[in-house]
Amino acid sequence: MDKGNFNASHFAWCGLIALHIARRDGLVNTPAQENLFISRWLATAEKQCRFPKEHANDIRWLLKESREKGQQADLAGKLDYLWRSGSGELRAQNDLFRLQHALQAMKLNGWLYMLLSESEWNGRRQLQLSTSVSGIYVNRRVLDNGFSEWGQQIRPLPVRITGELSVIDTLLLRSGWRREPVVGPDSLLYQLISENLNAA
Repeated sequence: MDKGNFNASHFAWCGLIALHIARRDGLVNTPAQENLFISRWLATAEKQCRFPKEHANDIRWLLKESREKGQQADLAGKLDYLWRSGSGELRAQNDLFRLQHALQAMKLNGWLYMLLSESEWNGRRQLQLSTSVSGIYVNRRVLDNGFSEWGQQIRPLPVRITGELSVIDTLLLRSGWRREPVVGPDSLLYQLISENLNAA
């Protein structure tokens, strides 16, 4: 684990522990109260310079998310993602869990995630995707058949992606996945591959 990941994990862990204590003490009982508590905790951490400078951007980003999205910002979910990504716990999970974690992180970052039926994926009724919307689209049948009963990937997972690819690459990499282009006429088609697939 590199130092940057460790520091991010420590920063997120502190926020999650503070939230847990507030819940235990009855100070936080609803999602709205959670977001308000975390926002205040972040603002205090920023004002008092409680964490190394490399976390200043993380703190500012989380505070901005809170101001702009309110309860929809899911600050607890974002802290949990940072903690799991840096703690080493995430890499110990099976492929399906880590993929779900990456997809949740994309949603937390404002990406659209959709499971498509066979008719929405191919054919006359294929869903027309807008490149102005950041999204990842997965064929539900292929997803259901792409993993063993133990959650291990057994074949590459085709997806369509619209949006900034570097964002997705960063989130996938943290979860032990990677994106590869599929050669062909569909410029939005990629395949997702777990770091464990080739090793199996």
